[in-house]
Amino acid sequence: MGVVDRSFDQPLPLEETAVMSLAGGIMGSGYQCGMLWGGALAAGAQAYRLFGAGARAQAETLRASQKLVEAFRARAKEINCAEITEMEWKKPSKGQVVKFFAKGGPIGCFRLAADYAQIAFDTINHTLGEGTLDAPPPPVSCTALLAQKLGVSEMYVVMAAGFGGGIGLSGSACGALGAAIWFSGINTLRRGDKLSFNLTTPSAEMETFLKASDYEFECAKIVGRTFADVADHAEYVRGGGCAKIIAELAACLERPI
Repeated sequence: MGVVDRSFDQPLPLEETAVMSLAGGIMGSGYQCGMLWGGALAAGAQAYRLFGAGARAQAETLRASQKLVEAFRARAKEINCAEITEMEWKKPSKGQVVKFFAKGGPIGCFRLAADYAQIAFDTINHTLGEGTLDAPPPPVSCTALLAQKLGVSEMYVVMAAGFGGGIGLSGSACGALGAAIWFSGINTLRRGDKLSFNLTTPSAEMETFLKASDYEFECAKIVGRTFADVADHAEYVRGGGCAKIIAELAACLERPI
């Protein structure tokens, strides 16, 4: 996120630091690579600069996130951290650790980050420059709706929109959970506290989410399907889809500082 933001000459140091909690696929849970969470937020920040607040910017962010997922999969072959690294970060076995380092895992991740930063920048520029998307009525995304319920800034609403449907409608780990953890991190930093990256103790947001989702992480399993496109997801959200998860996450989160 930091590299892409600076490529647009628009650094967001606090927001970039807060997204660190999503590293390792949501606090080491092994789901979508942290680079995807960061790339989606960078896309949302740029969409907000280009289109302002509202449904058009949210829809553009979600579509850009779809393209970011496609580009990441083409480069890395997988989108989930666990498959890429072949590691269980919460409970790594000695054999996994040895294999990870023996195969040059850290170097591979740094190389992927370097490659994907440029890919993400190009993908965001191209997608947001097309200008052909018809925005559905708001809310466009489950994560944008969560952001609105929390009363965060319009920029944050647009930035979070790309997480919808498990980041770019990919159906992987729930975007609302990722957004909740990001918002919580922003508040932590604004209080002057340090982020906790404890892989063994679930955060309050994660515990609330798991109870609300019947202990299921992945969007496609929670919903029972994936979404065809932005309009399909928006219709699902407007119809009350995932209302319980969104409401309970909003209730457990601190209001924006």
